[in-house]
Amino acid sequence: MARKGNRPPDPKSRRERLRAALQFPDFVLREQNNRSFYKFLQCFWPQVSSDEFQPNWHIELMCNELQELAERVSRKEPAEYDLIINVPPGSTKTVTCSIMFPVWCWTRWHWMRFITVSYSAVLSLESADYSRELVRSVQFRSMYPELSIKQDKDTKGNFRIVKEVRNGEMLLGGNRFSTSVGGTLTGFHGHILIVDDPLNPQQAISETELKNCNHWLGQTLTTRKTDKAVTPTVLIQQRLHQNDPTGYKMASGKAHIRHICLPGEIKKYKEEVRPQRLVHFYTEDGLLDPKRMPWQVLSNMEEELGQYGYSGQVGQKPVPPGGGMFQVDMFIIMDSVSHLIMDHDVRGRVRYWDKAGTEGGGAWTAGVKMLRTHDGKYIILDVKRFQKASHEREALIRATAEADGAQVKVYLEQEPGSGGKESVESSIRNLAGFIVEADRPTGDKVFRADPYSVQVNRGNVILLRGDWNHEFIEEHRFFPFSTYKDQVDAASGAFSKLAPTRVVHIS
Repeated sequence: MARKGNRPPDPKSRRERLRAALQFPDFVLREQNNRSFYKFLQCFWPQVSSDEFQPNWHIELMCNELQELAERVSRKEPAEYDLIINVPPGSTKTVTCSIMFPVWCWTRWHWMRFITVSYSAVLSLESADYSRELVRSVQFRSMYPELSIKQDKDTKGNFRIVKEVRNGEMLLGGNRFSTSVGGTLTGFHGHILIVDDPLNPQQAISETELKNCNHWLGQTLTTRKTDKAVTPTVLIQQRLHQNDPTGYKMASGKAHIRHICLPGEIKKYKEEVRPQRLVHFYTEDGLLDPKRMPWQVLSNMEEELGQYGYSGQVGQKPVPPGGGMFQVDMFIIMDSVSHLIMDHDVRGRVRYWDKAGTEGGGAWTAGVKMLRTHDGKYIILDVKRFQKASHEREALIRATAEADGAQVKVYLEQEPGSGGKESVESSIRNLAGFIVEADRPTGDKVFRADPYSVQVNRGNVILLRGDWNHEFIEEHRFFPFSTYKDQVDAASGAFSKLAPTRVVHIS
């Protein structure tokens, strides 16, 4: 604990404040921080990030919204609304909302208690640890020497603040309890509940995960309010699904909600901005944050996320692609591709099979042979498509592998359930001598086709001219409303095995 002589005074009059400003160098900065969460964030940014702080209007907006909400709680006023903020990944939302905000509140109201939630316990605890280390930092202790962490209540998942008053008495303060969606909350209550990314993109494609998340947030988390009339919930996330927690809460109509929605760009997503008056803060070329998310970065994100992922996470409009998902005029058809596939230019060759067991009518078996060049072009060399009984189908798959050669790796889509497992195991035995692997894709056919469609629409997919071209292109033209989807599914499967693996981090 810092010596009492180093403690900034608590002046009441203007004269006392002027005297304190002269005697204590940190006093003015402390006063500025007290009045502005945004100032506090800038002041202590070096304690949580090694990168230089890049100011932008949306960060100040988030800070002001959070400050207004906290000040109402501090006055024990009834909550007028829950706060929902939708912003793209990489918008400094976690640092602002999950790391800095609780600490700033303690500098003014040491008694405040927080429950913070994320989709992952690891991420939730990491944010909590950053907050804890901020309180322990030399800079913080110098400016707020009266605040510290209670020694016997000091863990990542649950730590408590204490405040020393002038007579040396230690006042028990608030705490931060951190958990994940679905976690145990028995015995804990919060003056403010913070939900930061309750779902990740992989969970959002599962109806079960969506349902469980919304149920836990609505039925469990809401019961952990210190005062049901006063405690607000802050939900901050990028949109991942029409029925994600934002969509669920907005559609329920059960609570008053203040909705701040900030797409990464407004050339395509201007109508998603909430409130609409915030449109005028965007740059002339339609960007939310030209330093963190310039057009080149957004272009890369669209390539990585696909149309659906980009529309949700960047555009805040998680609408599944409709007809016209593929701009088929962007397919490039060549009579010969030998000049593009010199051995040193090829980064991978695969044949991906989407099997069907029906002979005659019904679904088709489709196998797409694709390779990727070093410069990011995807060449489809051949498509096999047929409706045969199982024994004929397996014979054709074997004959195709022999014609392709051993350098082409074979993938077989495995349908869910024991039947799908037995079918793919039978095909693997049939392909003894070749490099073959079962693939268990997640999400529906539209979701899986999304990243592939971006490359088609950018003119990066080349077709070798063949009699299969017409049916292949027409199926893409009307996808996902085409009668059959087997060729698109096989092509998107092949693409997924060749595309470079990239991870878009949530922050």
